[in-house]
Amino acid sequence: MIENPTAWSLIPPILAITLAIATRQVFIALGLGILSGAMLLEGQFFPGIARAISLVVGTLNDADSAMVVLFTFAIGSLISSMESLGGIRGFVTWLENSGWLKGERSVRVMVWLVGVLIFIESNITILVAGALARPLFDKYKIAREKLAYLIDSTSAPICLIIPFNAWGAYIISILQKLGEEQPVQLFTWSILYNFYSLFAVALALFTAVFNFDIGPMKAAEARTKRGQLLSDGAQPMVDETLFAPPDDSVRPSGWLMIAPILTLVTMMPLGLLITGGGNIRNGQGAVSVLWSVLAGLAVLWLMHGAKARKGGGQTLDELVRFGLKGAQGMLPLALIILLALTLGTVTKLLGTGAFVAKVASANMSAATFLPVTFLVSAGVAFATGTSWGTFAIMVPVALPAAAAFGAPAAPFLAAALSGGIFGDHASPISDTTIMASMAAVTDHVDHVRTQLPYALLAGGASVFAYFLVGLFFL
Repeated sequence: MIENPTAWSLIPPILAITLAIATRQVFIALGLGILSGAMLLEGQFFPGIARAISLVVGTLNDADSAMVVLFTFAIGSLISSMESLGGIRGFVTWLENSGWLKGERSVRVMVWLVGVLIFIESNITILVAGALARPLFDKYKIAREKLAYLIDSTSAPICLIIPFNAWGAYIISILQKLGEEQPVQLFTWSILYNFYSLFAVALALFTAVFNFDIGPMKAAEARTKRGQLLSDGAQPMVDETLFAPPDDSVRPSGWLMIAPILTLVTMMPLGLLITGGGNIRNGQGAVSVLWSVLAGLAVLWLMHGAKARKGGGQTLDELVRFGLKGAQGMLPLALIILLALTLGTVTKLLGTGAFVAKVASANMSAATFLPVTFLVSAGVAFATGTSWGTFAIMVPVALPAAAAFGAPAAPFLAAALSGGIFGDHASPISDTTIMASMAAVTDHVDHVRTQLPYALLAGGASVFAYFLVGLFFL
């Protein structure tokens, strides 16, 4: 890592973000961002190309990064298998026959509830909610961009206000490394001040209940009402056929969705407990997520295997074909995530986050430091595309500042965490933003454009809230 980072460290993320929005070519944008960063690290053109390739390979060699890529393939297999075997159609049919879904509002609220209830891991939340709701959104002519916004707003924000999941375990581990004596209690208290997460979830609920459309979302809704699911020139993140409904020979059963999802949700804390040596706070999130998805896929296959032995269902060859189809369909997303993770490594080596934090946090009072911490954290997350990387940069900055001001640590911790979620939520190179576009089967740039006004609204309210806390309570 560069010891004294300069403004040059901002070039790779700014280049990647600008090109992604201007060209809609996320692969090229991320690739050029990595290449520019590698050239800055090497100082020469051809060695920079070699370094860029080495950085991508190094990302795959990292165990946690490799597990994220494997998770992407595994969740694709799970969702495709649930779809092809009639699990999702069966559950949707049950919802419709139950009388609970009585129109557009109930469909939107259902998506919000699913996102809130499946709080184990952000990407799992996004993919499950997206796979369940997309057929309903298409049926009721609700914009896929709105689906992407709702599932994105109830993924990371929810995971950050629930202590015992992969996110909580990661943050608590950071606090432990910083020498905090009561990390769980500190994290729990910080939830009260995690304004962006709270505002984002509340705004998503308000949007679901009252169909609150602002900015480009109005045009997306009007287009969908005319029967046009995607905007002109849109390039969905995945092939539409990946989530094709089963043929008429497949008898749908909601249990083929419910049981795997319950297994997945149950397995996540169990995985954290096992990998943490009996302490869920020390658990390994990436490992636990991968275990959870594989366990859900295994339960689905076993249930269908039992059905096949009774004379119904697909053969083993067909099950394998369904699984491989889902994994293959996730290849573009896996590649984007690989490139996004590599760009995160590049920004870390260049010291982008440290430079932004250093420039923005000098000579301030507590009243201004809290909102500035939130905004700096947001800027780091927006530029790097990773909230977790932002937490690792900003939490060690925020907590010593709290001690220096003689103030409680919880608001300062919350400002760093909340800002990371805001920046991640608004960034086109964020993995959760990319996942939301994929799960809704919509154009990624369209999702970023339609979501940004909502993120800015919640972000602006958060800045004001942190200013008030700093002014009156510190």
